[in-house]
Amino acid sequence: MKGKTSKETPLRITDTTFRDGHQSLLATRMRIEDMEAFAPEMDKAGFYSLEVWGGATFDVCIRFLNEDPWQRLRVLKRLIPHTPLQMLLRGQNLVGYRHYPDDVVRAFVHHAAEMGINIFRVFDALNDERNLDTSFAAIKECGKHIQACICYSLTEPKMGGPVYNLDYYVKKALVLQDMGADSLCIKDMAGLVSPTIPVAWLP
Repeated sequence: MKGKTSKETPLRITDTTFRDGHQSLLATRMRIEDMEAFAPEMDKAGFYSLEVWGGATFDVCIRFLNEDPWQRLRVLKRLIPHTPLQMLLRGQNLVGYRHYPDDVVRAFVHHAAEMGINIFRVFDALNDERNLDTSFAAIKECGKHIQACICYSLTEPKMGGPVYNLDYYVKKALVLQDMGADSLCIKDMAGLVSPTIPVAWLP
């Protein structure tokens, strides 16, 4: 294609062991002492980024593990100096379960950036971009990367129908692009994305 170079864009891999890996498999019960032993080795693996924080990790540290989630981030940043650190942010909900005031959102994002977060993967469960405005602005103020999420959902057996069709997702992607997203993520929280199986393959 005209304007393209012959060099292929490299595949980039984000590892989520420190965040979603144990959130999904172990109810987010890994302690910082569990992570310290292998964090330096993960830093050597050559990942594009490591998702280490956010989601339920903040809440569980306080309620169940008697740990300081900010200290976890400080420790991981010290042990992983070469790989960008990433977090999952619930937009206006931050890492909680309700909407927080704009000043709280800005302060939280700024402090997370100071503690070592380079990439903020931001989503709203209902794809309401109004709940992303403040966090996007704060991330830009910090000069960090916004990875904007589109949460995948269905009302039919597969993508289509009057709501969650291709046009819906394309429009959401363009809105997020115009809001300043540096990259886009299809967030398939319920494991709904699957390949279409040709009819000839069915029993």
